[in-house]
Amino acid sequence: MGIFSRMSDIVNSNINSLLDKAEDPEKMVRLIIQEMEETLVEVRSTSARAIADRKELERRREVLSAEAAEWERKAEVAVNKGRDDLAKGALSERNKAAEAVQAIDAELDVLGGTLAKLNEDIAALQAKIKDAKVRQNAIIMRGQAAQTRLGVRRQLSDHNIEDAMQRFELYERKMDDLEGQIESYDMGQKTLSEEIAELEVDESLEDELAALKKRMQGGETSDRAQH
Repeated sequence: MGIFSRMSDIVNSNINSLLDKAEDPEKMVRLIIQEMEETLVEVRSTSARAIADRKELERRREVLSAEAAEWERKAEVAVNKGRDDLAKGALSERNKAAEAVQAIDAELDVLGGTLAKLNEDIAALQAKIKDAKVRQNAIIMRGQAAQTRLGVRRQLSDHNIEDAMQRFELYERKMDDLEGQIESYDMGQKTLSEEIAELEVDESLEDELAALKKRMQGGETSDRAQH
């Protein structure tokens, strides 16, 4: 048995309620849409047959109406010729044709009501299908987003992430060791700027030393003059 057993079940169904109760909403909405589309095909086929029946009845009605009119004409001819017996027979045939027309009119009325109801059902079903497809897209997107988030959470909680971080830290330590070795080779080796800076320091010290000696010599000279 399908999800929906009758057209009225589909039209009156509450998709939200069905999806809330479903263990797999994405699968459920696919089944709902499939059932609706199959029902829509059946309803349209029924409508097509009803339209074909109406056209056939309308053609028969035209034929019978023309036949009734013809028997009416023949009855008039018979009356004009003084053949009342033939006129009665013609009128009897006219009545039969007219009764058939009335019966067809009754069938057309019923068929018209059926087609009107089928059109309403088709419109309602198409609206339901459209709504279900919108919900299907939303459900699929939500499902994909949830799966992505779940995958990220699993990866973050996986020990592989911790191992990778430990390996990353180990690589950083190795890089520190390599840089330390490079810097150790440079120790004790002076750059050109450093050597020039040292010369400038030495020159400054030489100047200060010469000034100190000059002051000291000046002091000794003064002492001797006093003596």
